[in-house]
Amino acid sequence: MEPPHNVSVAFESAVSIILQRDSSAAREGMIFEGDRNEIDQYLQAVDEIARSMKLMSTSEDWSEANIVIQTAIARANSVIQIAIARLVDEFVNILSYPFNPRYSSSSSSLTDTSLYDEDYLDYDAPSTEAVYHLRSIVERMNSVGHVGQCIQAYRKVRKTLMEARCCSLGTEKLSTGDVRGLEAVELEAMIKRWKRIANVCVRGLFAIEKQLCHEIFQGLGIDTEDLDAYFLETVSAIQLLNFAEAMSTTCPRSPERLFSILELLQTMSYLLPDMEVLFQSKASESIRIQAAEILRRLSGAAKEILCKFEKAVLHELSPFPVPGGAIDSLTMSVMKYIIRISVYEKTLVELPSMDLKYSNDLMIPDMKFQELGEQTPLALQLIRIIVILQFKLEVKSKEYNDAALAHLFMISNVHYIIERIEGCSELKTMIGTDYFKQLMCIFGRAVISYQRSTWLSVFHCLRDEWILWMDKTAVRGRLKSFNALFKKVLATQAAWSVPDLQLREELRILILHKLIPCYYIFMRRFCLKMPKRPSRPHQNIKDHQSICETSGVAGYNCQTL
Repeated sequence: MEPPHNVSVAFESAVSIILQRDSSAAREGMIFEGDRNEIDQYLQAVDEIARSMKLMSTSEDWSEANIVIQTAIARANSVIQIAIARLVDEFVNILSYPFNPRYSSSSSSLTDTSLYDEDYLDYDAPSTEAVYHLRSIVERMNSVGHVGQCIQAYRKVRKTLMEARCCSLGTEKLSTGDVRGLEAVELEAMIKRWKRIANVCVRGLFAIEKQLCHEIFQGLGIDTEDLDAYFLETVSAIQLLNFAEAMSTTCPRSPERLFSILELLQTMSYLLPDMEVLFQSKASESIRIQAAEILRRLSGAAKEILCKFEKAVLHELSPFPVPGGAIDSLTMSVMKYIIRISVYEKTLVELPSMDLKYSNDLMIPDMKFQELGEQTPLALQLIRIIVILQFKLEVKSKEYNDAALAHLFMISNVHYIIERIEGCSELKTMIGTDYFKQLMCIFGRAVISYQRSTWLSVFHCLRDEWILWMDKTAVRGRLKSFNALFKKVLATQAAWSVPDLQLREELRILILHKLIPCYYIFMRRFCLKMPKRPSRPHQNIKDHQSICETSGVAGYNCQTL
């Protein structure tokens, strides 16, 4: 018995279409690169053959003795194999869309171009048309029981493409020994390149690849875990993490390497939430664990380096005090380092808590950190480094033979610390107002000590008690002593250094506001004692006031940093 006439006609028409596209001439072009009508016609032909095969296999007239139906089924199987081979070829061609302009589109919903760096990524996500065609092919292959061939082709093609793309981005297979042997300049360039590649891969390539895999195969009875396994096989996640892994284990824990560690830590912290979403399946659990472990080790390395830097500040030795009481190089280097660290506040917000007590053998005053309010571990660490710097400056100040110069040294250095803190909003916010007020108090005490050690003896010559009852010789002696001390102070301090112009001016004004009134009162009393020379005292007042205003503290040498 023959199959129904309508089935026979539709079946023969479908067979004709499949065989026609299998001819030598037709195979030179790809069906899915042609007209949309031709694509639909071919897919409908596959559907018809699959439907006819199902009808014939379930027909009541089907039996081993029914030669007609058996022949039709055999023919259908032969033709469907041709169609399957052709669909796999078409699938691979579309799947290789980066090399097929028709199926790549930067405007696709699968991509966010803001994630990419034009210097590092020459890549477009698959177009909506490409995804639609891939899905259409997979559905036909699934209907005839051969979706496994599409899965195998997907894993092979996409893995090759992803490896080539990652290679073109600049990923390298570096061993721990390779990383350890990198020079500073090479390491910095490598970290910069890796950061950009990691961002492109995790938030761009990998995310697109996973979405593509799910859009092609999801809903066809394939387990989600299996889909994630296919995705994981295509991407080079482990290779991407190799560099960060090597850095977290082998990078020297020296202060100059801190910012290399922080750059990686910042990038890993930023990308970890995306990685946890991308690799959330059981099959990719090892990737999540590795990423979290790298983050933990980098954080530990940052903590270790900060502790080493603190010790380096504490044990820094300068053979001679800074000439002229200028700003010490230790002050400048420490503040520069701390300010750079403060930029990474958000990255280091989870820095492990540290022991905030100093060793008993140190003469550093213990700070009552609990009185500084709620501070992050990083903020407390930076405050402690500044406290140690302050301690070192006090030790260095004792190397000066002149007490006034020692106080001036403290004034300039503490002022430098305050100015740098005020100039960095992140650092000022981190350390808080309580400790900042303490620094201001330290600065104020240094200024008072400087005034007393330098100008107290000068002011003493201008004291006016009993001057009206003193003889002329004693008054003249008092004035001569003042002039001599005043000139000596100017001569001595002319070689001293106050690099900050504003601080220099503020100190000058502070001294003048105390010196000029005392001098003026003394000279008026002097005029009363010298009535025979009325014009001379007034001229002295004018001359000395001019000297005070133009010389005085202005005698400091001004050096620019």
